[in-house]
Amino acid sequence: MSSNTPNLDQLLAGDSQGNIAKSINEVVDVCHGMTKESGWWNDAQTGEPLQRNKGELLCLIHSEISEAMEGVRKNLMDDKLPERKMEEVELADAVIRIFDYAGAHGLDIGGALAEKLVYNANRADHKPAQRLKAGGKQF
Repeated sequence: MSSNTPNLDQLLAGDSQGNIAKSINEVVDVCHGMTKESGWWNDAQTGEPLQRNKGELLCLIHSEISEAMEGVRKNLMDDKLPERKMEEVELADAVIRIFDYAGAHGLDIGGALAEKLVYNANRADHKPAQRLKAGGKQF
């Protein structure tokens, strides 16, 4: 991290937590809006709105993570963005799918992310000393 990069305390101090949530949720709106405009939330034949299966959508998120793993495993560059590692492009695809899912289902991912960062920063089991103990989280 560069010296210009704010730490967690700075990011989440005061109104910053609300700003993080707002910024993330704005990207959620963009991602979901783009997938809707591309027709993924409508029947291709009739144009009628679809009730997409949550399980299927969550598995599609998982598939992007699996593709990222394959990129790591084989140290591949992406085939569509050849100047980028497959790992980072597939992780971006996973984020797009997560944000699309959140937008479709009215989830406050930005707020949950900001709150979870604060929660994790204060978790005993996330501290190095606790992780080093027998039975501590190793990864």
